[in-house]
Amino acid sequence: MDSTSPKSEFAVPIDRLYGPSAPDANWVPSPSFLLRRHRVLDFLETVPSGSLLEVGCGAGTLLFELSLQGFTCEALEASASAAAIARAIAQGRYPLHTEAQSHWPGAFDYLMALEVLEHIENDAEALSVWRDWLAPSGRAIISVPAHQHKWNASDEWAGHYRRYNRDTFIEALVEAGFRIERLESYGFPIANIINPIRARVHAKQLAKRRHTGQDTQAFHNSESGIERRVESRLFPLITSLPGRVLMRLAFQLQFLTRHTNLGLGYLAVVTRA
Repeated sequence: MDSTSPKSEFAVPIDRLYGPSAPDANWVPSPSFLLRRHRVLDFLETVPSGSLLEVGCGAGTLLFELSLQGFTCEALEASASAAAIARAIAQGRYPLHTEAQSHWPGAFDYLMALEVLEHIENDAEALSVWRDWLAPSGRAIISVPAHQHKWNASDEWAGHYRRYNRDTFIEALVEAGFRIERLESYGFPIANIINPIRARVHAKQLAKRRHTGQDTQAFHNSESGIERRVESRLFPLITSLPGRVLMRLAFQLQFLTRHTNLGLGYLAVVTRA
């Protein structure tokens, strides 16, 4: 099914440092999102614009930002809750699909799947499909949470099947027919500090849902990528002057440590082998 959103009923402010947000829809960027966005834009600023599909776009703010920069964008989002927000943010600039389209094989210069693969049980099949959607010279930008030994309540809350070690991520990409152009760790040290705090909050929320007999999996399926309770409390701090100084420093630190395994996420740029 394909649909293009009507004009948004709320503003989408664009911050020079943090990009778009949608506070009226209760969506603000998390620190981890901002760190990942910084690395994605660092790559995309070095290549010509082209056709771009984001798989699992969530609220779609990064895609909205790229559409303003000249990319011809499309979005794929299966979650009804996320798709509703993404449609409003898109403001009719690009189509948002809830299922794959028949014309996609070989159609895209770029494909983004950011923190999506860990939500898919058969990750090998998903990677193979994404590869087929790329043009022969196309590139995919794929990020995943790092270090299986760091598994915690936030992973369960988000509906993850796994985290990835560097070797397992590389193996999955190569076996799917990709050639790795760039592979880096991102998020250190801010994500490493925030993650245990988020995990404690999510552990309490999971315990409460289990106690009341609520279906946590149903929540994962509908809210993944847009649940921002913790982040909404942090956002005023992040947008303050000290917060901006800290985030600029964080961007630099994750750049300096990108070739290590210190971060809590991996980001790869790959091409069809």
